[in-house]
Amino acid sequence: MKMLNVKKLGLAFAVTATLLYVGCIILMAIAGKGGTVYFFNSLLHGLNVESIIRMDVPLIETLLGIVLTFVLGWLSGALVAAIYNNIGSQKV
Repeated sequence: MKMLNVKKLGLAFAVTATLLYVGCIILMAIAGKGGTVYFFNSLLHGLNVESIIRMDVPLIETLLGIVLTFVLGWLSGALVAAIYNNIGSQKV
């Protein structure tokens, strides 16, 4: 069975998650509160997110969010690869 590269899959997950996070930032900046609420209400099958959307996010929180999203994405990808490799290497 072919093994996954833990570091590369971790990086792929991290970059993907970070791009989604940055996409959300761009959406909020362009669409405003009404557009952001509409987008996420549609994405979440009608769940009303209006009461939890916060548009005045400080820059430091945004930067911290980008970094933490990257870290959590990397850890998620690395964990998926490690579990996959572990399961694939076991003899039945």
